[in-house]
Amino acid sequence: MLTVTQLARTFGISRATILYYEREGLLLPANRSENGYRWYGDKEVERLRMIVSYRSYGIPVASIAALIDRKGESQAQILKAHFKELEQEIQLLRAQQKAVVALLQEPNMMEENMVTKERWVEIMRAAGFDDDAMIKWHQKFEEMEPEEHQKFLESLGIEQEEIEKIRKF
Repeated sequence: MLTVTQLARTFGISRATILYYEREGLLLPANRSENGYRWYGDKEVERLRMIVSYRSYGIPVASIAALIDRKGESQAQILKAHFKELEQEIQLLRAQQKAVVALLQEPNMMEENMVTKERWVEIMRAAGFDDDAMIKWHQKFEEMEPEEHQKFLESLGIEQEEIEKIRKF
């Protein structure tokens, strides 16, 4: 039997992660001692091995219980859905690369404030972005660099009221 700390060390993850899995109902201790210690046996160790494996593939915690316990969706359905999400993310990243390449081909455009909102939308569309992809792009930019996102939107000549709407996506 292993404690939370021993189990965490065995798998190279944090105690907090194991406790999170417990709160999510993914990994429950085999028993608890009178002093409140959680104890995990071979069955729980094997279950955590599967959880860690699925997480390494990027499978969301919410889907892992169904994968392990085979509730509702089949394992193949969940994995195919995750594969589709990854494929969409890859396509979005490729589209972003195309947009950057388009800007690099005309490097003085940004420096001279020659890129307007309309021109930027045109570049994004040429790179394969639809409206949803552009919204995701702005969301990611806002999440990663909110101040730079603000400056970028201002550089496109967008009014403050519209900037606020864009940043709230």
